[in-house]
Amino acid sequence: MTPSVLFVCLGNICRSPLAEAAFRAEAARRGLDVEIDSAGTGGWHAGDAPDRRAQAVARRHGIDISGLRGRQIEAGDFTRFTHILALDPQNLRDLRAAEPSDATAELGLLLDLVPGREGQAVRDPYYDGPEAFDVTWDDVTLAARALADRLGG
Repeated sequence: MTPSVLFVCLGNICRSPLAEAAFRAEAARRGLDVEIDSAGTGGWHAGDAPDRRAQAVARRHGIDISGLRGRQIEAGDFTRFTHILALDPQNLRDLRAAEPSDATAELGLLLDLVPGREGQAVRDPYYDGPEAFDVTWDDVTLAARALADRLGG
């Protein structure tokens, strides 16, 4: 079975698109066959492009995320994906509360994959300046490498 990973934050315009981008890049670098997407627990930004500051930090690392569009998680995601990774503990709790009885996806916290970072949230840069997006990028890049290791790359 081909692994598939869904990254989830609150609005799907900052952290989860960056996690998706970092993992896409890492999976491509390692030649991993994996389906990758991102979503939000909330639907406020459905159809919106990622935050311009998220786009800027990804672009600085050679990745264009301008074509991504925000979406809200849906019940089918819990069977479509093998792994659903929340970017913070509150979104993980919200995912567990929304998890349907037929769910097959393994739910987890993204930074739990990084030794020494278990239980921690990826920094939400939305209300901060552009430099906060660099911190978020560093977190999701570190986690992308750990996830690729785990999936066999």
